[in-house]
Amino acid sequence: MTECPGGPLLVRGADEVVGIDGEPTPVEHAVVALCRCGRSERLPWCDSSHRAPRKRKKKSDQQK
Repeated sequence: MTECPGGPLLVRGADEVVGIDGEPTPVEHAVVALCRCGRSERLPWCDSSHRAPRKRKKKSDQQK
């Protein structure tokens, strides 16, 4: 396994990945990227959501 700074966790040679829900997901590639930021829409896989700027709350929303 390799941690990419500010990005995914790269896993090499896995047959399957077990998600947080306990469900195994087959791995079809020699190297897979697992999401560490929690923003991926394809969990457990990384979809590069970590690259998108985070939405900031408006000042009026923060005062509520």
